[in-house]
Amino acid sequence: MFKHSTAMEKRSGNWMIVVGCFLLALAVALGAFGSHGIRGQISQDAFRIYDTMVTYLFYHSFALVIAGLIGRHRMNGWILWAGRLFSFGILFFCGSLLLLTVVKALVLPGFGWIGPITPLGGVGFIGGWMSLAIGALKK
Repeated sequence: MFKHSTAMEKRSGNWMIVVGCFLLALAVALGAFGSHGIRGQISQDAFRIYDTMVTYLFYHSFALVIAGLIGRHRMNGWILWAGRLFSFGILFFCGSLLLLTVVKALVLPGFGWIGPITPLGGVGFIGGWMSLAIGALKK
């Protein structure tokens, strides 16, 4: 279905690995900041949202690295889309939860529109996992 050159395959796998590793480092930093910096400084509800964001950032940054590693050996369009969808999910799911944490911590009115963005990222995560599974099975 999707055709890629060998050079493009390596580059596609590489960007997923590099971006995934940077996001994993960010997840560690945000996790440490949450545990040692803001716990007890923000409401329990805001901290729960923040903790969920960090957890999903870890899982899906690692998924991006896995997609890149698989892609280096058998890149196809499904693997490439898995990387794109994981990236989309991280941006929209984790990004919206981070914004929601800030809004709740600072008690800012008028930001109710942020919550409905989160499920879009969740759909990206689901699509990423499904694409990764299909892509891993393709030759």
